Amino acid sequence: MNTSSKKRKWVLLILLAVAGVSSSLAQVRSVNKEDSLYIHEHYLKVEKLIPMRDGVKLFTSIYIPKDNAHKYPFILNRTPYSVAPYGATEYRTSLGPSSAFIRDGYIFVYQDVRGKWNSEGQFVDTRPFNPSKKGKLEIDESSDTYDTIEWLLRNIPNNNGRVGAWGISYPGFYATATILSGHPALKAVSPQAPVTDWFVGDDITHNGAFFLGNFLFFSSFGQVRPVPTTKGPKRLDIGTQDGYQFFLRNGTFKDLNDKYYKDSIPVWKDFMAHGTYDSFWQSRTPLPHLKNVKPAVLTVGGWFDAEDLYGPLKTFKSIDEKNKNPDNHLVMGPWAHGGWARGDGSSLGYVEFGAATSVFYRDSIEFPFFHHQLKEDGKSKLAAATIFETGSNKWKSYAQWPPAGVDYKNLYLSAGNVLTFNGGSGVADIYDEYTSDPKKPVPFTAEIRTSPGREYMIEDQRFAATRQDVLVYHTPVLDSNVTLTGPIIADLFVSSTGTDADFVVKLIDVYPDTLSNNKNTPANIKLSEFQQLVRADVIRAKFRKSLTQPEPLVSGQVTEVKFELQDVSHTFLKGHKIMVQVQSSWFPLVDRNPQQFLDIYHASESDFKKATQRIYLSGSHHSSLIIPVLQK
Repeated sequence: MNTSSKKRKWVLLILLAVAGVSSSLAQVRSVNKEDSLYIHEHYLKVEKLIPMRDGVKLFTSIYIPKDNAHKYPFILNRTPYSVAPYGATEYRTSLGPSSAFIRDGYIFVYQDVRGKWNSEGQFVDTRPFNPSKKGKLEIDESSDTYDTIEWLLRNIPNNNGRVGAWGISYPGFYATATILSGHPALKAVSPQAPVTDWFVGDDITHNGAFFLGNFLFFSSFGQVRPVPTTKGPKRLDIGTQDGYQFFLRNGTFKDLNDKYYKDSIPVWKDFMAHGTYDSFWQSRTPLPHLKNVKPAVLTVGGWFDAEDLYGPLKTFKSIDEKNKNPDNHLVMGPWAHGGWARGDGSSLGYVEFGAATSVFYRDSIEFPFFHHQLKEDGKSKLAAATIFETGSNKWKSYAQWPPAGVDYKNLYLSAGNVLTFNGGSGVADIYDEYTSDPKKPVPFTAEIRTSPGREYMIEDQRFAATRQDVLVYHTPVLDSNVTLTGPIIADLFVSSTGTDADFVVKLIDVYPDTLSNNKNTPANIKLSEFQQLVRADVIRAKFRKSLTQPEPLVSGQVTEVKFELQDVSHTFLKGHKIMVQVQSSWFPLVDRNPQQFLDIYHASESDFKKATQRIYLSGSHHSSLIIPVLQK
């Protein structure tokens, strides 16, 4: 093909891509416009201050079908992010979890939670559940939900006495709290990417390692709101798009607080005051309380959720373990945070999933779940676990999660940058080592950005693989498919010249060299030898034995560091390779570790030291990943 022909081909491909995107956007705009018109024509909006048992009133927007010939169920969404638009004549352009609900007919209820936006009261982040409330002044989110449902049932006409609830992310936390309300009218709840445990594995910290992307989020969300308002706070402008350099220049919690927050963000002060998994954090997870669950539950998450992957997996598991024969369902798809509720879910970044996974979820799982529970026979018609298997791009249904037929195997990190299922039998310690320098931390992304974003969870890892402070191990080219389905455990044997360290472990799918097949399309060029991140997580080594009682590393002593990378459902296809990368920084997604055993939240820049980290690869100190291999 001559040069001019190649140029014409590339121009045509670009035009087709642009046309496809424009068509999709036009379709979305058309649907939103149609939904908005339908809502105005068929729903009456009312705004109420609903009184709680302690006298505090919560601002609530209610959209009621104008057709009063039928009785309708409620579907409730409680949020700290605003029920806007405010004003009885100002209507939302969408209602409920998806467009399908609008025409099916529900009474849609949106509520500003206590202390946020236009509701009265004091806001408390992830307010602890109180199972032993005494008197009207002892409240929590479950009691606020109970009181709201009671008021709705008594004051909104033409309701059928059934209530459903849902929420994504922080509203997902409030959906879980709705389960804890125990209200008998509550029949169906869907916590979606629910905030569940901020210290162990959701937004704030993972295994004790703090996620710095929260700094900008809390610069607005964490501001004190003295009186009810319909106007939101402004996010801090740090004057740059380069988060890596910004956080390197302002690299300690004390610096960030003194220069920017100036003690004005209470939750940031809470983080600094509670550097271990103490009662402050333990009281804030709903997981221990998910007993005697009565409503049907549909918990939803995304395999590439950068914020709340922990929450849906652990919520489903906790309900399953604490309840006899629960009507409990899990859906995990190939989505970023909240991706199931928007777009078509056919791709993320450069990775294609072969189908409109989000549309399938909304139309074939979510809508039928609520419809059956709230309008028909009250019986869920879903499998216990509906799981999208990435790599093979297939939906799978399982009677349990993790599924039966999984064989847990050790995938060993071995000398010569090799991954193998055969552990070494040698006695002498073999190791790889690298120098971890807090002044030159490993970036978590190749992009220039101030927030974590969505796509780093699936990003090409070649930018990290070439660094001297990143260890890389891989299998030979696979001669058959390998499917991993369930939790992954990193079991490292390490030593350090410091007394603390972070260890980041990344599981990666290495694509074949597509250029060798002369498929010179833009997609194939990007995916040629692509190192797709499948799963990764971090642990602060001082928390290796206990999140409540940290222990220093003994300099130079071999120590086991074992932690969960969370679940996957992924097929490494024939012709691909399995890769593992190990490193000791992941910046600025995760704050830097001084590599000294101290209170990092109050560290000074002078406390940050270089350290040599060793990963051991033989004998009784043979580092590995414990992986869930699905048997054929």
